[in-house]
Amino acid sequence: QLQLVESGGGLVRIGGSLRLSCAASGFTLDYYAIGWFRQAPGKEREGISCISSSGANTKYPDSVKGRFTISRDNTKNTVYLQMNSLKPEDTAIYYCAAVKGYYCSGPDYDYWGQGTQVTVSS
Repeated sequence: QLQLVESGGGLVRIGGSLRLSCAASGFTLDYYAIGWFRQAPGKEREGISCISSSGANTKYPDSVKGRFTISRDNTKNTVYLQMNSLKPEDTAIYYCAAVKGYYCSGPDYDYWGQGTQVTVSS
């Protein structure tokens, strides 16, 4: 079965950190760019990072730039999202998605994970 599985979400205090993982099973991530997305209640899904298939290129929107870092370990078939200095507005369900190719270039992805909840509270 081809799937992505996120883990590492949870409840964290304002200013705290979490590291999310996105593990692939049934296929290798070597040839896939990976994006992380989030969706808060009542809001549209937001793309928050992308990493190229080689890991050489990454991008972030201003909302998370400087606080979040995406990385990958192709030997473990896993992509990570390190989230620091968390704020209440970071509360959302976080999803990873894989698209075959070098980089995230559009809205269409081949595989999506089921999501992991991140809650930032005082």
